[in-house]
Amino acid sequence: MAITMETVKKLRQKTGAGVMDCKKALQETGGDIDKAVEYLREKGIAAAEKKAGRTAAEGLVGSYIHMGGKIGVLIEVNCETDFVAKTEEFKALVHNLAMQVAASQPDYVSREDIPGEIIDREKSILRQQALEENKPEHVIEKMVEGRLEKFFENVCLLEQPFIKDTDQKVRELLKENIAQLGENIVINRFSRFAVGEEE
Repeated sequence: MAITMETVKKLRQKTGAGVMDCKKALQETGGDIDKAVEYLREKGIAAAEKKAGRTAAEGLVGSYIHMGGKIGVLIEVNCETDFVAKTEEFKALVHNLAMQVAASQPDYVSREDIPGEIIDREKSILRQQALEENKPEHVIEKMVEGRLEKFFENVCLLEQPFIKDTDQKVRELLKENIAQLGENIVINRFSRFAVGEEE
């Protein structure tokens, strides 16, 4: 199937990838735009993994105020250079992440940030729930693991479905931006404030 410039342009608009990458993705997927997006995402994520170990000491503190000043978020997102920190793409990412925190109320950036005793307590609660449902022992462990994943999705920013595209997790959004901007990007910390909520 011939790959037209129109199709390449459409794919570029969707992914922000370069012309040659878009052409290759379309050739590999028989001109199917959705499959090409997936192909680029996989390749981008593979490239992003290589950048993940690099030091990210620049970046921005972003803010988002919602609902007439009833909810506010401050978030620090780091990258490798001041140049990338000043790009519109990076600023948009920081803004979207602040909105995500406002909407989805995570407690931690990643599952690695959760203290061991909190995970142990959660496992114990989930195990007790499964026992009360009279499930056999071999099923209980699988239920606990599955429900623990759901717990991580609720409390960890990186595990949450992205509010603007729920088919994508925040972790994948981050990797996509790492691939696109060519630098390691790290969500360092955030604080969410809501009027009337106690610490």
